[in-house]
Order: sequence, then structure tokens, then C-alpha cells
Amino acid sequence: MQALMCSHVRRSIHRSACAAAVLAGMALASPPVLAQPTGQAPPPAPSPAQSAPPAQPGPVAAADPQALLKEIAALRKELDEVRKAYGDRLAALEAQVMAAAAAAAAAPSAAAQLPPAAPQPPEPPPPAPVQSSKVFNPDIAVIGNFLGTAGSNPVSPSPSMQFKEAEVSFQAAVDPYARGDFFVSFGEEGASVEEGFITFPTIPGGFIVKAGKMRTSFGKLNPLHPHVLPWPDRPLVMQNLVGGEDGVADAGVSAARLIPNPWFFLEATGQFYRGEQGSLFQASQASDLNYVARLRAYQDVSESTNVDLGTSFSFGHNDAGLVDGTDVGRFTTQLVGVDATVRYKPLRRSIYRSFVGRSEFVWSRRQQFDGVQPAFGYYVSGDYQFARRWYAGLRYDRSDRADNAAILDTGVAAVLTFWPSEFSQMRGMYRRTVYDRSQTANEFLFQVQFAIGAHGAHPF
Repeated sequence: MQALMCSHVRRSIHRSACAAAVLAGMALASPPVLAQPTGQAPPPAPSPAQSAPPAQPGPVAAADPQALLKEIAALRKELDEVRKAYGDRLAALEAQVMAAAAAAAAAPSAAAQLPPAAPQPPEPPPPAPVQSSKVFNPDIAVIGNFLGTAGSNPVSPSPSMQFKEAEVSFQAAVDPYARGDFFVSFGEEGASVEEGFITFPTIPGGFIVKAGKMRTSFGKLNPLHPHVLPWPDRPLVMQNLVGGEDGVADAGVSAARLIPNPWFFLEATGQFYRGEQGSLFQASQASDLNYVARLRAYQDVSESTNVDLGTSFSFGHNDAGLVDGTDVGRFTTQLVGVDATVRYKPLRRSIYRSFVGRSEFVWSRRQQFDGVQPAFGYYVSGDYQFARRWYAGLRYDRSDRADNAAILDTGVAAVLTFWPSEFSQMRGMYRRTVYDRSQTANEFLFQVQFAIGAHGAHPF
């Protein structure tokens, strides 16, 4: 910028000097003015003879040198004034340019000497819009369970098609100290509260306390809802010894606590219920409570394999001693159970390959008029995932009957499950059952399950 301004000024001075030179040349080229001597009369007019040009040229009269010198001096003075004016303007412009350049050079150094500014925290994201309709509403979900049956079963026949259950769940936090869960089951025979309880997870001493109607913690399968089972039905040991097809649920109180130790996960649970659970337990007095205890241990064997072991105990009065509504016998039933679960899920192919092996053994001692019935039953199963959405499994059942230990039922089943997504499931199962070692049932079961809404996770 400075170079451009200086060049412009020099061009202006050069043009002014050239104009002065042109003026001087024009002055020199004009005819000279002859000076007249002071006090002398003008010369007489020449005669015609004298005005004729001479035959030979004579000397040219010289111009007045004083007038020329004065005119040149005036032009030079004017030129000097122009040059001076432009010189002053050029110096002022150069001073301004130099001052601006110095200020620009000093700005970065001054900025470098200043302490760095403290980093400003990022602005928080705008709060999500609050849906006023959900402020006081719980999470609601509905799970449908359709079951079709083909084949013959002379002992326990099933309808060809039935909408077995529609489970509606309502789950939400009651306050900062408790949570509420309700599960209502709608079937072809009506509606009932499958579970409804409140959970207090912040009880002093590390206890988790529940109160309400809930499934008892006896065994591995009984706490699970029907739609979580890996089969369309429950094994024979659960039907014969532990509450039947629907399992055991009653009103009561539960307290669970983790037992710290350096080896594995260990959880102890103690429960007591009203004691009215169909043919399994029946209270005739208010003090005839049903007591349940469970100890569960969990351990990771490797990064892809874990083992879950548990043992359970249950005690209560049964209905064998009822005569005309009066409990004459005051008989009791004791249950002891041992369960084991092995899971394998490789990390690299976890969505394509997995295996779950389950087994549960139950011993029952039921008192009745014809003596104590010591029954025993178990099941062993394995479910293998061979594709992303496909599972195949086998199960073997064997169980005595609780009221007559001499009767033995056995069964075998093969199941194939397809998961279109996590919200729907289709399953087919072939089941062969031999009742009392003589009557055989061959059946094919087809199940479709689907879910809508936000449904909470079930026990692992």
C-alpha cells in the first residue's frame, strides 16, 4: 500500500514539472519585446526605401534578457511551491502508513503476552419437552399369547386354538423410595391380577423388600411369566409338584439381600405368604402361612460362559386334611428344589450363536391320610441358537405326582423358535407325553406372542 501511494505522488510531481517546462518553452518561443530607452522619442517611421529588405541580411535584434530571467524565475518559484506541497503530502502519507504498519506488528505480540482465556463450559442442551400426559402415567405394555394345539391327549386335552393370555403391565416409580409393578392377566375365563407389588430398594442394611401379590421365588421357572418361558408349556415337574400350569403366586412379603464375598455373586431371599395356593398349599387358619427361602449363586466361568446355581425350600399346610370345610388333619407339604443354568454366548458371534442349558430337581413330601407321599421330579433342557433369529431346543421331563408318588409321568419335547424381532415370536413344539407309564399323548403346539408398549425386564 505504501509503495502504491508513493508512486502516485511521484507521478503527480512529474506531471507538474512537465507542465512548467512547457510553459517556459512557450515563453521563449514568443516574439521578443524591444525595450525603449527612457526619455527618447520613438524612431521615425521608415521610408519605403528603408522598409525594403536589404540585399544581404543584417544582425537580428537581441531580446531583453531581464524580462526572460524574471519570467523563468517566476516559473521556477511556482514549480518549487508545487514540489514542496506534494512533498509535504507524501511525507504525511508515509508517516500514516508507517504508524499503521507498526500498530499491526505490535498487536500480535501484545495478544501473545495476555494470559489465555479460561475455557468456557459448553452450553447445556435444551431440555427435552415434557409430555404432560406421561407425568403421572405409568409405563404400559400389553403382551398377547396365542396357542394352537393339534394331536391327541387323553389325559389333559387342550383346545385346538385359544388366546391363552393377554398380560397388561403397569410399571412406574411410586416416589424416590419405592417402585410399583402390576400385571393383570386376561384369559378366556376372565381377568385376574397375576402380580401386583411394591418394591423398596433402599431399606437400611442393603435389603430389597417387596409387598403384595407375587410369584414365589421357589425354583428357577416359577418366578417367570408364561411369555418368558422358552417353551409354550411348563415341564411336568412344575405341573405335578409346583403349582400346576400357572405356577405359584400369592399375597405376601419378600426380603432379599446380597451376601458380599470375594468368590461369586450370592443372594439370599426369604418370603412368607398367606398360604392359599390351590392344591399345593391351603391355609385353614390365619397363622397357616407359607414360608419360602432361596439361595442363589452366580459365577462367570469365562468371558462367554456363566453358571447360575440355586437351592430353594418351601413349607405350608395343604388341603389333604379338609373334611367338610374343617382342617382335621393339619397336614403340611415340604418342597426342596435345586436348579442349575449354564449359558454360553461367544462375544464375537453373540447375535448368531448361543446355548442355554437348564435343569431343575424337586423333592416333595406331602402329608395326607394314606401316609406321606415322597415324590420326585426333574427336567433337563438345552436351547441352541444356530442363526440370528432361530433357536432349536430339546427337553426331557420326568415326575411323580404329588398326591400319589406311585404314578410316574415322562415326556420329551422338541421346539423350534423364530424371532422376527424383539417384539414378536413364533414357536412350534412337538411333545410326546406318557402318563402313568401307559397312556401316550402326541401333540403339536404352535405359539405366537407379540408385545406392544414399554415392558420392564424380567429376572435373569
